[in-house]
Amino acid sequence: MSKVRNNWTKEEILDIYNKPLMELLYEAATVHRKNHDPNTVQVSTLLSIKTGGCPEDCGYCPQAARYHTDIEGNDLMTVPHVKAQALRAKASGSSRVCMGAAWRNVKDGPEFDQVLEMVRTINKLDMEVCCTLGMITENQAKRLAEAGLYAYNHNLDTSEDYYKDVISTRAFEDRLDTIDNVRKTNVTVCSGGIIGMGEQLEDRAGMLVALASLSPQPESTPINALVPVEGTPMEDIAPVAIWDMIRMVATTRIVLPETQVRLSAGRTEMSREGQAMCFFAGANSIFAGDKLLTTPNPDVNEDMEMFKLLGLNPQKPFTKVSQPKTVEASDSEFKPLGEKPKWTRPGHKIERNEEAKLKAKLTD
Repeated sequence: MSKVRNNWTKEEILDIYNKPLMELLYEAATVHRKNHDPNTVQVSTLLSIKTGGCPEDCGYCPQAARYHTDIEGNDLMTVPHVKAQALRAKASGSSRVCMGAAWRNVKDGPEFDQVLEMVRTINKLDMEVCCTLGMITENQAKRLAEAGLYAYNHNLDTSEDYYKDVISTRAFEDRLDTIDNVRKTNVTVCSGGIIGMGEQLEDRAGMLVALASLSPQPESTPINALVPVEGTPMEDIAPVAIWDMIRMVATTRIVLPETQVRLSAGRTEMSREGQAMCFFAGANSIFAGDKLLTTPNPDVNEDMEMFKLLGLNPQKPFTKVSQPKTVEASDSEFKPLGEKPKWTRPGHKIERNEEAKLKAKLTD
């Protein structure tokens, strides 16, 4: 097993990222084989249980209410609908369902109670359950854990330095605080980011410094390529090159040796050969299904055909961490506290975000 380090510097990570490609791939593949089965890939299905209407101003996101992106919003799904989708995902080879809601933060009440019931329902199907619901308090994290949540996703998105050029409605520290609240439970952490948002290589390294500095490091780290969506502030940014994705995956594997590195958004723009190089470089998790919340994703049958060509096998559920127990709502130890935490609103303006907001108003 490779030693896990929490004290990486930006300079060290940049040196790794900029190595000759063949040397970088060899080192990453070596680390990968020491810590993981190179022929096994974890398959997750991402389900948008509440779409659109988010009050945040994330420059990459089509679900932000302030931008005009033609995203069809929907209210919170019902528990039976979510169960049906989970069963479909399980039948197609997924071992995990990740439920995403376009919320700034979780609020105690009927909707959160409904999400808790979704968690209980999917865990009883012997599938890993992940949620990404925005910022959560310690008590809310404990309620999710009690319901049987396996993982909580809360991405850092980018480096702390570049973060202020992407989002102005919450602070980088809020993301770290949410991860810290999750760590006070037995729920695993899923946290990564997006490349191709106009950041510098130093920002990619800075994001990995922040992730590596977490102790313990995240059990799962998604590496997303920006999918430019018309109407968002980042609609005109050119797609990131496959070589950047390969280098980012390889560097992440070396810096986070025990973490499952997920090849996430942007796979529709990648050839099978490009994806194969990412798997060789240390990616060992993907999202399956035709959509990632609101952006396109390869068809699950295409993925299974690719797995067959490459000799890859879907990872069984609860391989890394044992299945959590589900406590029914009637037996819950943790009750809603009606909290109103003061999550940060930095208040600065991001020019391209403001321009996209004005354009949306003129369009409407």
